[in-house]
Amino acid sequence: MKIDAQDLKRRLFFIGGPCVIENETLAMEVAHYCKELCQELGITYIFKSSYDKANRSSIKSFRGPGLKDGINILKKIKEKIGVPILTDIHHPEEADSVANVADFIQIPAFLCRQTDLLLSAGKTGKWINIKKGQFMAPWDMANVVEKVKSTGNNKIILTERGTCFGYNNLVNDMRALVIMRQFCDLIVFDATHSVQIPGGMGICSGGNREFIPYLARASAAVGIDGIFMEVHPNPEKALCDGPNSLPLKQLKTVLYQVKEIYEFVKKIHKVG
Repeated sequence: MKIDAQDLKRRLFFIGGPCVIENETLAMEVAHYCKELCQELGITYIFKSSYDKANRSSIKSFRGPGLKDGINILKKIKEKIGVPILTDIHHPEEADSVANVADFIQIPAFLCRQTDLLLSAGKTGKWINIKKGQFMAPWDMANVVEKVKSTGNNKIILTERGTCFGYNNLVNDMRALVIMRQFCDLIVFDATHSVQIPGGMGICSGGNREFIPYLARASAAVGIDGIFMEVHPNPEKALCDGPNSLPLKQLKTVLYQVKEIYEFVKKIHKVG
């Protein structure tokens, strides 16, 4: 599935899905719903879900189906639903296997400085979505981008997802979206991980999902190319990141509002 920068610049894109692949049925259900909704709203849709969550709070936490089974499920979603796929890698040796299916390879925030991981992802020639580390200043992402560009790959997206602020808390500095645009063409705001409370529930992360719509709208007003949100039909029963996932039934309203602000901002920039 060929996707160029102009495709992603032409209109708002949405990266979304359940945090982790819980099972094939649920992943298919969410992908189908999001695709239909985005077609209705005139938004480009990219399905996201993880085959492995390697940085969970507890050894007891659900991690996902693993690389082999997870990739097979993602491949089925791509073929049956007909949507681009984004998923994250945690080890350099995973890059080539994931690149056989995924259109976008994501570098997790905690791993955004891992040189070998960035180089292996860049060498695949796929789009690379790099989450800004919770511990990183936005201007420090320039060095991260240069690592990927050193492979000859300029297809880079930077995603803001909040910054550590004291214990078990994140804050959002919307200036980061403006600053990071100096380093690459495409900027995304992760509205769901931004309301996460890391480790806030002891053996897993908590979250304040009621703030998702507010931060999503604020990011659109600053200027983004895409919005990232983890969504789930029943977040209370989600096996990963439920407290900071958006209920699927609320997605239409949030995406509609973000798109309206996104288009208004593009319009006034043209006038300016």
